[in-house]
Amino acid sequence: MAALSGGCSPWRRAWLPALQLVRRGSKAVTRHWKAMHFQRQKLMALTEYVAPRPAVPPRCFTPREEPVEKEDGYRRLLQQQVQEVFRDNRMVAVCQFNSMPEEDVVLLRHYLRKHNIQVKFVLNEIVRPVLSQSKYKNLLPLFVARNILLVSPETKAKEMLRVLKGVPQVNLLGACIDDTILSRQGVENFAKLPSLEATQGQTVGALALLPSQTSSLLQRGPAHLTALLDQHLRRLREGAGDRGSPAKPTPPQTSGGH
Repeated sequence: MAALSGGCSPWRRAWLPALQLVRRGSKAVTRHWKAMHFQRQKLMALTEYVAPRPAVPPRCFTPREEPVEKEDGYRRLLQQQVQEVFRDNRMVAVCQFNSMPEEDVVLLRHYLRKHNIQVKFVLNEIVRPVLSQSKYKNLLPLFVARNILLVSPETKAKEMLRVLKGVPQVNLLGACIDDTILSRQGVENFAKLPSLEATQGQTVGALALLPSQTSSLLQRGPAHLTALLDQHLRRLREGAGDRGSPAKPTPPQTSGGH
């Protein structure tokens, strides 16, 4: 037995189970996806967790960094030119400029230059910062579209309106005349006024008339009194002369016997 047991094969030494189950065939069927019932969907939506909002918005904690604009030398130069326009001219008219042929623009410049009126094309992003920091800030509502400036060292409102009457593409919006902001109607009313020289002459005449009338009224009484006194003195002299004059002597009569 010992020899038999010592000479048996190795697979006989291992323990083998009495029953072995071998699974054959396909795997078990898993659950297929199925849409959730709408009532459960409502319930899930109602019971969904909503995180509370913070009491203070996050933007209040960290300051917003504003982009720093680089200083543009050309932009600063244009703004200086706009400042000089408002400082050196007595009349600055703001007009709305619509599209028109280049030949008409040249004619407009020519007719306005005859009356010493210059045409300035400006950009709103250049003019608005300048006006917002000056005494002309009430002109800001006029710079909303494409605008031009009609400037002159003199108050040539009447001549400007006469030229713009034949150019419908340029509409007058307002003006600043002698540091006074006027609307379109105000410019038209200003153009109807007489010139400064004529107004000054009328004022001087009116002021000189009152003193002359006052002087004549003050001199009328003394002059009348002087005339009455002269007439009375004349009558007194005439009466005294009639009473004090001696009688004329009669010539002597000679007798015929002598």
